Amino acid sequence: MDELVERPEPQITYETDEPVLYRTEGAIAWITMNRPKFNNAQNSQMTYALDDAFRRAVDDDAVKVIVLAGEGKHFSAGHDIGTPGRDVDKSFERRLLWPDHTNKPGAEFLYTREHEVYLGMCRRWREAPKPTIALVQGACVAGGLMLAWVCDLIVATDDAFFQDPVIRMGIPGVEYFAHAFELPPRIAKEFLLLGERMPAARAEQFGMVNRIVSRDELEATGREMAEKMAAFPRLGLSLTKQAVNHVEDLRGKRTAMDAVYHMHHFAHAQNDLTSGDRLGGQDAKSMVAANKKQADEG
Repeated sequence: MDELVERPEPQITYETDEPVLYRTEGAIAWITMNRPKFNNAQNSQMTYALDDAFRRAVDDDAVKVIVLAGEGKHFSAGHDIGTPGRDVDKSFERRLLWPDHTNKPGAEFLYTREHEVYLGMCRRWREAPKPTIALVQGACVAGGLMLAWVCDLIVATDDAFFQDPVIRMGIPGVEYFAHAFELPPRIAKEFLLLGERMPAARAEQFGMVNRIVSRDELEATGREMAEKMAAFPRLGLSLTKQAVNHVEDLRGKRTAMDAVYHMHHFAHAQNDLTSGDRLGGQDAKSMVAANKKQADEG
């Protein structure tokens, strides 16, 4: 019989009951992350609410295009590793046939949780049959990259930046490992090995960003692009999206991601064995401080 673990009930304080806002304008569904106090850090509460919102948009035949945005100064500061609403130990109604993670020992705990909440959810949203547009302002860091990258188009503000600094934790990039498909291999290595911020202007050079606009223009630009797509036949939009996704998968995107997911969790397990901390002694404050120092020095 495999060992199971009894953990104490987690002490969680959510700052909002609506971590994701949803509205429609004609044929456009607007999904907005709504934790601006914490720069839209993604806890499970938000992730499952995002899944509900994507499901709602897919189920609504009147919706033809989905726009993903973030309330406040930043698109997303990444996965929640330090707010009062961090709910890594909490059970949720699971969507992808993975078992509950909360009673699993050792490395099985995060491996099981992140297969559902991070890798599985992102793949599910990427494969939504309706085109998606990410509107990115300010920081798009680590887990924030995953949310932008699953979208078909990315519009960024001129002050936006992209970053995956998890090498500070000894981890080879976030769970949805699309780095070497979003960027040329040598640039992807630079992005990961240095952990530096990539300004939107540089990201656009490599095709990771479709358009760069001012903050004042961001929502209007997303609406204009969505309205243009919404004028086309629903099935045509879906098939076009599937066609390009299929080409990416033929190039190895899915199998590469599977392999790196296991490397990612080997790193978590190594951290746990050597330091007793899955994140290698890092938390939200230490990561923010290190990233700010690096940006100031750069």
